[in-house]
Amino acid sequence: MAIAYFLLVSLIYVLAIPLLVVLSFKQKYKASIPARFFLKNNPKFTKQDIWFHACSLGEVVSLNSIIDSLSHREIDISVITQTGYKKANEIPTCSVRYLPFEIFLPFWITKHRVLVVLEAELWPMLFCVAKLRGVKTMLINARISDNSYSGYKRFSWFYKWVFSNIDVVFAQSQIDKQRLQELGAIDVRVGGNIKASVAPLVTKSYHKPEKRVIILASSHESEEQLVLERLRLDENDILIVAPRHPERFDKVELFLENYSKKRDLSFGKLSKESDFSKDILLCDKLGELVNLYAISDVVLLCGSFVDGIGGHNPLEPAHFGCRVVSGEYIFNQKVLFSLVENIEICTLQELEQIDFNLLKRTNIRQKEQMQELLQEIGKL
Repeated sequence: MAIAYFLLVSLIYVLAIPLLVVLSFKQKYKASIPARFFLKNNPKFTKQDIWFHACSLGEVVSLNSIIDSLSHREIDISVITQTGYKKANEIPTCSVRYLPFEIFLPFWITKHRVLVVLEAELWPMLFCVAKLRGVKTMLINARISDNSYSGYKRFSWFYKWVFSNIDVVFAQSQIDKQRLQELGAIDVRVGGNIKASVAPLVTKSYHKPEKRVIILASSHESEEQLVLERLRLDENDILIVAPRHPERFDKVELFLENYSKKRDLSFGKLSKESDFSKDILLCDKLGELVNLYAISDVVLLCGSFVDGIGGHNPLEPAHFGCRVVSGEYIFNQKVLFSLVENIEICTLQELEQIDFNLLKRTNIRQKEQMQELLQEIGKL
């Protein structure tokens, strides 16, 4: 199986080289593609203790509480995205690399005491080669969403091979445990979601406006229009729109300018105006969402009003006691939503009827304990 898979991904790699070269000129991939697919400035790790692999910024942030408890150990971190790489480099004493594409891993991976992989980063060669090197392998924060479960089942024969190279799996919930076992995972334990233990970090303190602050958070394509068509604002409201992806800033800016003009509302951008004097404000700066949650009264948590995305993390706005409204499509975040009290979940049609004044403030019901996970890592 391993040889056949390696040959297949090698063929895919060769065919994809022209596209990879073109994409490497885009700012979003300028560092990650050369590092991952051509090993540019991406040498092997030199330490041999604990190796964490995370995909992007969110997963790297969730590692903080674990790494803090392992301050006496040598830590390596590999990532996929540029934002994840930048964040990982902020963690003191850790060595950071991009995870190379599958065909390079047999020659790139060095022996560690343990490899700890977060969530759905099921790269077959990563686990296979690590096991051949004698590394203890762990998958933590693992989940199988409702939306992706049938897809995993269709390729259960493939995932059975992948899981045969994973020693221990910590699932987010009991249902995740059952699904992972059906896919071939052997030693599966329920460890909750480590993101629940991470307090969001405010990097800039804004002065809270006297008006009510409503934020459209992590919005995706078409959500801004769909939500604003049904949103009831009054003269005492300030609306902040924070798109999920920065490449959409220009498009959302154009939409909000037109929306504001039609309703005789003032419009501005956070990059130029941070005094919150405008009726509608576009958050066109990265890393500001938590800072804005800290002064928000109502959060419309997007990625949930259109099908296919599965919702976003509700713990961050709940940490600040915001009143939170979410759409109905939260299949990727069910475990996290179960930890938060007083979230209002509604359809787009029901959104028109919601009175924000009647909503209760959210709070986190519990913080997941990671003692067994930490003990498992620490004893290796």
